[in-house]
Amino acid sequence: MTVAATALTAARRARDLAELAAGDTVDLLVVGLGVTGAGVALDAASRGLTVAAVDAHDLAFGTSRWSSKLVHGGLRYLAGGHIGLAYESAAERDVLLRRVAPHLVSPLPSVLPLTPLTPAVPAALARAGFAAGDVLRAAAGTPAGILPRSRRIAPVEVHRLVPAVRRSGLRGGLLGWDGQLVDDARLVVALARTAAGHGARVITRCRVEQLHGRGAAVLDKLTGEHHELRARAVINATGVWADQLDPGVRLRPSRGTHLVLRPGALGRQLAGLTVPVPGTTSRFVFVLPQQDGYSYLGLTDEPIEGPVPDVAEPSAAERGFLLDVMATVLDTPLSDADVVGSFAGLRPLLAGAAGSTADLSRRHAVRVSPDGMTTVVGGKLTTYRRMARDAVDAALTAAGLPVGRCRTARLPLVGAAPAQDLARLGPPARLVARYGTEAAELAALAEHDPDLARPVAEGLAVTGAELLWGVIREGALDADDLLDRRTRIGLVPADRARARAAAEAMVERGRAATTA
Repeated sequence: MTVAATALTAARRARDLAELAAGDTVDLLVVGLGVTGAGVALDAASRGLTVAAVDAHDLAFGTSRWSSKLVHGGLRYLAGGHIGLAYESAAERDVLLRRVAPHLVSPLPSVLPLTPLTPAVPAALARAGFAAGDVLRAAAGTPAGILPRSRRIAPVEVHRLVPAVRRSGLRGGLLGWDGQLVDDARLVVALARTAAGHGARVITRCRVEQLHGRGAAVLDKLTGEHHELRARAVINATGVWADQLDPGVRLRPSRGTHLVLRPGALGRQLAGLTVPVPGTTSRFVFVLPQQDGYSYLGLTDEPIEGPVPDVAEPSAAERGFLLDVMATVLDTPLSDADVVGSFAGLRPLLAGAAGSTADLSRRHAVRVSPDGMTTVVGGKLTTYRRMARDAVDAALTAAGLPVGRCRTARLPLVGAAPAQDLARLGPPARLVARYGTEAAELAALAEHDPDLARPVAEGLAVTGAELLWGVIREGALDADDLLDRRTRIGLVPADRARARAAAEAMVERGRAATTA
């Protein structure tokens, strides 16, 4: 698969949309380009189908960029007794870690400290959960060399991994391992580009105004023009907004909020920190260290009432809840000065009988409407591939099209390579973790123009070459796409403001390069 085949640009977008507007009928139209929709596009295109995928905004604009960046084996689901869902998570984690995206997913150690607020019985339950997670890891086929077995560790090792944990009364901790994405939005971009490499037309800034089983009426938000798109099958993969296109879907969305902590807020953090929410047996708050030095503190689970916003906003109550739970295990509580940003995502949970959204199932569901439109909802980032497979199977069956065989379990995304091969690449490890085998080509941009090798602002690691790459290869159309999704500079408002001029300049430079 060539770089040109996978490149998403403004010129390619315009050409693809023009062909569709002129009357080309595709086998499958996908609405929504979050992780599920991009996964659907790749699944269908890799089966040999003609595919068009549209989104009203950008790649990963909605829920998919607001996750905890975890590819996890489902410890929480084990605690709730959802063994099947936990196994599914473990199996899909293995697929991502070893075959599909080893450049984007890496093992993450995480510590659950045993403090005076973790009595003997809850501690025993937690240890049993970790042990069950080990069984699921083995059942999924993940070698212990990639995700080691969990174990109990002494207080001194807890403090080596997370120095800020309270020393008084600490009995040690439980150490487990999971998968961590370097960036959830980068996973979506890689899925979309790989789908494009298989022939899919990936079109952002294209809002669906009416959807049915044989196509859609859309608005090109860049030109203001209206078009009719024709398809033999249609999948609605718009997540928390799915019921706006399919009224037969019943959702009960919830908001999950994270706080962005300044580098060093918990000392030299070498592992994630998992903290049980007092008074519960299956809810946890955690702090996850990131590649750029920041850490993400999450996660809340608050029901959403009323209209669903395009971008959710964290509440003051959620901020207080997260800081209060963390205070139960730290020597020095976190202060407002430690929080340099925040973000919130919306979960497309299926409506159920549970009283709290925290207790609703994270399973996905596929529904075919009377007019033949297929909608996929629920689920979570880790299991996107299974959601996509089930949705494509259902849509093709409903349309009377040959179903074919799903290939995505063994289909590497752009940039993917075995871990040992990635380790031998020449570019900096930070670039390899974000771009995989394409890191060398990205670095070569800076060899021709040394200005591109410089950080876009003081104190940031992101270079001009990365911003330019976002425009000429990854479909970024404006500065917001670059700051908020191709990189995650925008998660810290102060960083965003300092980098904006550089992002705007690279958009103009990239447009000129791809239209010359």
